[in-house]
Amino acid sequence: TAENLAAKYNITREDCDRYAFKTQQRCKAAQDAGYFNAEMAPMEVKTKKGKENLQKDEHPKPQTTLEQLAKLPSIFKKDGTVTAGNASGVCDGAGAVIIASESALKKHNLTPLARIVAYHSSGCDPSIMGIGPVPAITEVLKKAGLTLKDMDLVEVNEAFAPQYLAVEKVLGLDPEKTNVNGGAIAIGHPLAASGSRITAHLVHELR
Repeated sequence: TAENLAAKYNITREDCDRYAFKTQQRCKAAQDAGYFNAEMAPMEVKTKKGKENLQKDEHPKPQTTLEQLAKLPSIFKKDGTVTAGNASGVCDGAGAVIIASESALKKHNLTPLARIVAYHSSGCDPSIMGIGPVPAITEVLKKAGLTLKDMDLVEVNEAFAPQYLAVEKVLGLDPEKTNVNGGAIAIGHPLAASGSRITAHLVHELR
């Protein structure tokens, strides 16, 4: 699906590598500034050296350069756009989001972090599955009576650089307001947990 989107929307290998580099640098700056701290729980793991306390994600590669990215082979087809450097990495993760009604908030005296204004689920042609955020975002904005110009920040999952760039191109997303602290290409894409991760991150960043 990523290579199909690259061909359909005229996205080049150079475009993908530049985006991957940008998301790595954004992630490093965000980690250094502690922007992920509020949404993560440190954990203790056993290693050959003994016990280690993990305080931040291990997957980001801030030392990555454009020159290194350009040397990587394409992985889905010869002379393709997707490489190990501009695709989300294989990683593990867990996430949880608690959703409550207004009556439950009052009953338990809870202060919510955010309010769900609208939601939408969309499907699309499986051969270009990665463009799915486009109809989903388009329709949920209609439900909410809002536009992208009303959004202060936007998060879109980065399964592959050409997939994200296709979504950005079709929707006309502002790159200065989208995935501002890096995305799955840097952080990783723990499949079932990614939705809760980007939702939690966006909530904390907007605060």
